[in-house]
Amino acid sequence: MAKELDRIRWRCRRGLLELDIVLGRFIGQRYAAMDEEQRSVFDELSGLPDTELWDLITGNKELTHAHQREVLEWLREV
Repeated sequence: MAKELDRIRWRCRRGLLELDIVLGRFIGQRYAAMDEEQRSVFDELSGLPDTELWDLITGNKELTHAHQREVLEWLREV
């Protein structure tokens, strides 16, 4: 699991500092306890462009895929 967490942390490095902070905290707090489906959703979300993901997290943009709601709510809590 440690190698996977390192890989995820590296992949989640962003140009937007606020997003770096949120994703880093999220990985440290939640990622290890997530199941495969939740990790897949996190991968989908983390694959979005910085501004789009940040807008989802801050609520400036509405979620269009209902299956992402749970993980997005967790990101908002961080």
